[in-house]
Amino acid sequence: MKRVEGKVAIVTGAASGLGAADARLLTQEGARVVLTDINRDQGEALARELEGALFIEHDVRDEDQWRKVIDKILEHFGRLDVLVNNAGLVQFSSIEDTTLEQYRFLNGVMSEGTFLGCKHAIPAMARSGGGSIINMSSVAAIKGVGSIASYTAAKGAIRSLTRSVAVHCQEQKYNIRCNVVLPGAHDTPMTQAALRDLPESEAGLDQIRDQGQGRAEDVANLVVFLASEESRQITGTEIVIDNGETMK
Repeated sequence: MKRVEGKVAIVTGAASGLGAADARLLTQEGARVVLTDINRDQGEALARELEGALFIEHDVRDEDQWRKVIDKILEHFGRLDVLVNNAGLVQFSSIEDTTLEQYRFLNGVMSEGTFLGCKHAIPAMARSGGGSIINMSSVAAIKGVGSIASYTAAKGAIRSLTRSVAVHCQEQKYNIRCNVVLPGAHDTPMTQAALRDLPESEAGLDQIRDQGQGRAEDVANLVVFLASEESRQITGTEIVIDNGETMK
């Protein structure tokens, strides 16, 4: 059974990692997927692999680019049903070491990028009869991780924004759900870079040492569930996928 047959989905930060896994599985389950990323080469290469996929080069911090992306999706596919706000990055620095420029940059990509995605996707989804917004946060928004101050702040903002968006869409009777996923450590290029760059004493690596990493496909399975009608009664909810990292 194609669980998202006929739906049109946009995945930001789709050129690699969790976003690429989301795009692949959404396509396999019947969706027509728009991949966006600043990495044109990898994004276009992945789009060529996926039946019916479209790649758009896209900086999620730029509101005008968001308008153009949504317009292009509606022109090309005629509707929008699913938004996966996945674009993100991490830089390692404590609150004392972080510059204001670093803080603004990471929050621009993740917090503001998610805000802009929700803001501009909602009217398009409402015209299409409803939809599902899936925002990507992190267990770093729950637990304290001293070495990624900007990242934790941005991911925390995404948790709170998700609830606001979910309530707004219900109040407006848009038939749009909004949920947030909080992954722990998963095997992605970003995690691999962290393992190369961080000292073994880094507390944030405890889960990887003790319980290993998940696969990107584990998160993609959850994304497809939230994109599908199987989750039609779920909105304003945060779902942790971390192999128990935050239960202790």
